Amino acid sequence: MVGTKTNERPGTRARASYVRSSAYKAREVLDLIRGKSCVDAQDILAFSERDVARPISKVLDSALANAEHNDGLDIDELYVAACYADEGPTLKRWRPRARGRATRIRKRTCQITVIVSRYDPETLEKVRARQSQRGVAAAETRRRRVARSRAAAQTEEAASDEQAEEVDVEAEAAAVVEATEAAMAGDGDTDDIEESDVEESDVEESDVEESDVEESGKADGSG
Repeated sequence: MVGTKTNERPGTRARASYVRSSAYKAREVLDLIRGKSCVDAQDILAFSERDVARPISKVLDSALANAEHNDGLDIDELYVAACYADEGPTLKRWRPRARGRATRIRKRTCQITVIVSRYDPETLEKVRARQSQRGVAAAETRRRRVARSRAAAQTEEAASDEQAEEVDVEAEAAAVVEATEAAMAGDGDTDDIEESDVEESDVEESDVEESDVEESGKADGSG
């Protein structure tokens, strides 16, 4: 008994013609998304490193848009039922070679088709249960990540507080040292002032004695 052909499968489809890539390269990427949910297929194509993944992603988005607007289906309930790439026309080009020869360059093209369908009720329940479990696991992972980040922030804050306290202690010690040096410098200045005052008083006393001697000499001469 022959089953349903790939191009006759029921579902919503989209097609891209004359894609500038070989059918072989497109089939390698299409094998990754066949049977996957449309959300997972979009993620796979977004992170694929193959250049042909970009036009395939556009075809998938077009099929989802057709299913949503034309058939009224929910995107979260769809999966990639079928996807295939047929060979398109080959462009012939020529490359000059040595001794006047020329070699052929074949630029391949392909036709990409993506068909999306809705899950059956049993499979849809399993998919939703798996997604809910995945959501719970993601929430738990996020909670742990937030807890780790908060603990790291508290540790950094405590370390910064300790550094600030050390800086304050060092500043206080420096202030005490400066005050002590200033006090010692002030005592030296007072001693110098006192010594200069004593010397000035001695000079004044000597001047007084000399004036007395001169006055007494004048008195004796006059007598």
